Amino acid sequence: MAMERRPRTPREKYGEELRLRRVAAGLTQEALGDQVVCSPTLISHYEAGRRLPKPDDARRIDLALNTDGFFVRWLQDLDSRFALYFSAVAELEREASEIRQYGAALIPGMLQTADYSRAVFQAYRPNYRKEQLDEFVVSRAERGRILTESRTPVAWTLLDEAALRRQIGGPAVMAEQLRKIADMADAGRLRLHVLTLAAGAHALLESMVYLLDFLDAAPVAYVEGLLTGNLMDEPALVESCRTAYSLALSDAASHRESVDLVRTIAEEHQHVHQSQRH
Repeated sequence: MAMERRPRTPREKYGEELRLRRVAAGLTQEALGDQVVCSPTLISHYEAGRRLPKPDDARRIDLALNTDGFFVRWLQDLDSRFALYFSAVAELEREASEIRQYGAALIPGMLQTADYSRAVFQAYRPNYRKEQLDEFVVSRAERGRILTESRTPVAWTLLDEAALRRQIGGPAVMAEQLRKIADMADAGRLRLHVLTLAAGAHALLESMVYLLDFLDAAPVAYVEGLLTGNLMDEPALVESCRTAYSLALSDAASHRESVDLVRTIAEEHQHVHQSQRH
């Protein structure tokens, strides 16, 4: 049986249904765009699942296609708690059979404690509201449940030593965060490897990378920068990301050495915390 490229995300299913309804109504993308008051290019983005319409646009789509509020109601179900560039990844990771993540400067999101997440969000949202931060922290914690549910994917976690030593939220927060990671590794929830500072240059030095494998679909890769992310399913690009991950992994410490190192650094953070209290 031929392998699909990757599972379709809910927003892609939304776009496909929009295309089918548009064609059934005998409308071109240009004609639908005229009624929705947007460009045919934007209609194309909706149908490809690259964008979601705003509520007002969804209402005009329903009027144009005579779909009785269908696309407005579906849009409400698709309202994402994640940044637009990451929402498709958040949908796909729940279908993954294997996850491989690399934390260059930060602990990966699904491993973060609540206090660590809060400190990260505060750092790049200077005018934050407490309720908004609470929502972000809860959403990130819900992603982490993927690794504790009954159908747990195989999870490889590669961490740069710099991410372990950077004091996000202070030494007490870091001590708690690193103990959580070490405990998960000891419990068999993830395979842990650390790229020590002594490793020097390595294949993932310039970027974080997130790799997702599926049982019945082709793998994908995701890389992220400031306010942007790139989800890749082109086989050549995905394979290049997988190769880079394997090369970096070969420069990392063993699982047991890595767990011991994480616990050692956690104790160092704890010692700093205790020293600050006295």
